[in-house]
Amino acid sequence: MCANQLRNKPVTVFIVDDDDVDVIGIERALKKLKIANPTIRAKDGMEALEMLRNKLIPHPFIVLLDINMPRMGGIDFLTTIRADPELSKLIVFMLTTSSADQDKVSAYEKNVAGYMVKKQVGESFLNIVDMLDHYWRVVELPSYD
Repeated sequence: MCANQLRNKPVTVFIVDDDDVDVIGIERALKKLKIANPTIRAKDGMEALEMLRNKLIPHPFIVLLDINMPRMGGIDFLTTIRADPELSKLIVFMLTTSSADQDKVSAYEKNVAGYMVKKQVGESFLNIVDMLDHYWRVVELPSYD
């Protein structure tokens, strides 16, 4: 795929989060801000890895990752993808309820693009989603194909 084709393709939002209410909140915020990017969801890190390894997520995409999930949490997921040559360069944003410094340090040590705390669904959450919209409109994302 050439650069112009990639630039015109919408960025898929790959949400890795076990909390149905949080996922609904993300989707509502996208809709409220009139952001029509496709979304795909995995309920934990294990499911996300399976989807990624089976190439079920269309490029380009960014990952919105929660920390506390069953089976495989966000930090373990980050450790796994950063050690995998085919997945190591994925663009991952932590979007979590954890404001613990230990979690922030662990995430940034694994090269997350940003760490955002989900406080309340409301104005601050809309600001997070709006920032992500600006991010993928401004930066050049690789195709990895």
